[in-house]
Amino acid sequence: MIFSSIEFFVFLGLVLVVLALSRGEGTRRNVLLVASYVFYGWWDWRFCFLILGSTVIDFFAGRRIEGARNAASRKRWLVVSLVANLGVLGFFKYTNFVLDSLRPLAGDQLPHLDIILPVGISFFTFQTMSYSIDVYRGVLPATRNLRDFALFVSFFPQLVAGPIVRGREFLPQLDFVHPLRASNLRVGTEIFLKGFTKKVLFADTLAYFVDPVFADPAAYSSATAWAAIVCYALQIYYDFSGYSDMAIGVGRMLGFELPVNFRHPYRSLDITEFWRRWHISLSGWLRDYLYIPLGGNRKGPSRTYVNLAITMLLGGLWHGASWNFVVWGGLHGAALAVHKLWSSWRGTERSAVGTAFSWATTFVFVLVTWVFFRAPDFATAALYLEKMAWIDASGIDWFYLHAMIVVGLAIALHVSVVLRDDRDPHLDLRRPISWGVATALVIVILLYAPFGTSPFIYFQF
Repeated sequence: MIFSSIEFFVFLGLVLVVLALSRGEGTRRNVLLVASYVFYGWWDWRFCFLILGSTVIDFFAGRRIEGARNAASRKRWLVVSLVANLGVLGFFKYTNFVLDSLRPLAGDQLPHLDIILPVGISFFTFQTMSYSIDVYRGVLPATRNLRDFALFVSFFPQLVAGPIVRGREFLPQLDFVHPLRASNLRVGTEIFLKGFTKKVLFADTLAYFVDPVFADPAAYSSATAWAAIVCYALQIYYDFSGYSDMAIGVGRMLGFELPVNFRHPYRSLDITEFWRRWHISLSGWLRDYLYIPLGGNRKGPSRTYVNLAITMLLGGLWHGASWNFVVWGGLHGAALAVHKLWSSWRGTERSAVGTAFSWATTFVFVLVTWVFFRAPDFATAALYLEKMAWIDASGIDWFYLHAMIVVGLAIALHVSVVLRDDRDPHLDLRRPISWGVATALVIVILLYAPFGTSPFIYFQF
């Protein structure tokens, strides 16, 4: 069930109606829990047992960690939680990756298993692991209510593609009641409409240009290859940030606050800033639960660079079971290390020219590395990079008009955000003019958005 589909609008409407008719906070939470399992089971009902198993294991592991009499026992129960989550994630996501990587050495004896990747498994496993780790660290009390913990794990707005919500962000909200409120419905609708526009009008339009070029880069010219990678950079941003906005909006309708996941990453002046603005819930997770435990920057420059490399390599692998993602993560890890070294040597002060140069080099680096993220294999990525380097400039010059209009709108919005110091244009449905804008957006979407519903890019992760 995709947020931009008719099925989801019907589902959300029914959930809101049932919640409005429900009396008592316990009943409302039961409704939300059932709705979350229906939402997740819409793809494949069998995987409901997977998320239920993860919920039960981590609920009781958290209780055992908190109630353990000594450090060794606490650590054992943490290991139980981590092994269970990483084991499930490893089996479903990385078994065939490992087998395929070993096949050149072992021959055809190694099979390729028919494993279906559960939607959102990377997100909810990281979510439940953060809960166990936080309980182990003593920064979060273990919850005593299995129903509430199950709702935290399966909360449907952010279940399949984030943001990655930590227990310390969600569980304290369950200390309060959550009746439907007109103010929450209004604000949630405003945020949802922004995300919906990003997805169906911007991201899906750009996909019509990006997909054919990446399917056969040899057929297109260097100029078209550059245009397509710029469009892909915008597509993945509007697709993923659009989903995050819709998730945050639906959560707000239901009375819950979900964390911001994007803060205009393409205005970043260096790669460190980019990762503070892009997929914030993942970069914060990697920092707090991987980079800092590895030693962070506390053990000298050399160890810091190694820690950055390890963190980003694993962050790349988190995105997908492919060496392309490992290379993508490795390049970003190397860039973070280089930037940290440069900052320690030259500082962070920039002239106007230096600011422009920093932005341009950061943006071009992100564009080039997106090739590995988008290309299905190394051969396609290498061919695409040849096109971008003008080594082979032959091919068709093709520019999809609607995609170029979206690029122009994106640039205008980017300039607006920079001039307004990171503040988005805001749709306030309390003002009559906003209803006019919202109506105009719906008309434009109906007239110009691509026909059909395409999955969100991050559903595959």
